[in-house]
Amino acid sequence: MALPFLSCAASAHAAAVPAGLQIGYSSITWNGNDAQAIQDIASLGFKGIQLRSNVLDKYGANPAELKKLLVQNKLTLAMFSGGNANINTGNDQAIYQDFVKKANFIKELGGKYIQITNSSRPKTGAPTTDDLKKYGQMLNEVGKRTKDVGIQSVYHNHMHQLGETPEEVAVIMDNCDAANVNFLLDVAHYHQGGGDPVKAIQQYKDRLSALHLKDVRPRSADNPKAYVFVELGQGNVDLAGVFKALSDIKFKGWGIIELDSVPDKSKSPLECAQISKAYLKTSGIKV
Repeated sequence: MALPFLSCAASAHAAAVPAGLQIGYSSITWNGNDAQAIQDIASLGFKGIQLRSNVLDKYGANPAELKKLLVQNKLTLAMFSGGNANINTGNDQAIYQDFVKKANFIKELGGKYIQITNSSRPKTGAPTTDDLKKYGQMLNEVGKRTKDVGIQSVYHNHMHQLGETPEEVAVIMDNCDAANVNFLLDVAHYHQGGGDPVKAIQQYKDRLSALHLKDVRPRSADNPKAYVFVELGQGNVDLAGVFKALSDIKFKGWGIIELDSVPDKSKSPLECAQISKAYLKTSGIKV
């Protein structure tokens, strides 16, 4: 299969390979076909996978079946997408209980981390500082409870959520305890939100549990705010700088390649994963 042009920027930093970086891949691109995702991701040699809460529909009552599938394919559960923890719902206890339930499920699978997002951003305008602080405090309460189960909560920065910009992320992180909440830095969301993921790695190095290795580019030159997530090396994220920064801080953890959906509908999720894997190879990073 002919691969598209890969950025040569990585080769300039090929020596800056983070020795402790483990590479995983997210199942999200397979749009709920998790058995196929597990098979495809394992076939490319990835050692870890990120699964989403949709797997609870099929395996929630029988996590042993899913764990068997992971073991058969020699995959570690690198991260589990726990979904949204939203402020101002009037029922915080239900949110806490939901995450504890998911944390117990993760523990049965042998995982260690639960990712937390939100859908609490106002439809117009920026969120208030009070809401950002409130969200940090909610994360802290979730994190306390998952920690009791033995699962580390990690906050995932995200466009169109609380924590879209670097400034918002900082307020959120300042309002939760590092003992309870760590950080999953999504380098493409951070870039699109106006931040520098290389600087973020340095800023949050003591709380960085994992990263989403991801790329993004504008849909058109006329409207840079309209964007599309793409395979590694096909966008504008300074991935070479990211790898160097991870090497500089001696990061030891998961870098999980994530692609929300197939950008070129003529390709399959597997083909997209092959493109990202090929980019890593040019960067001197082994899967």
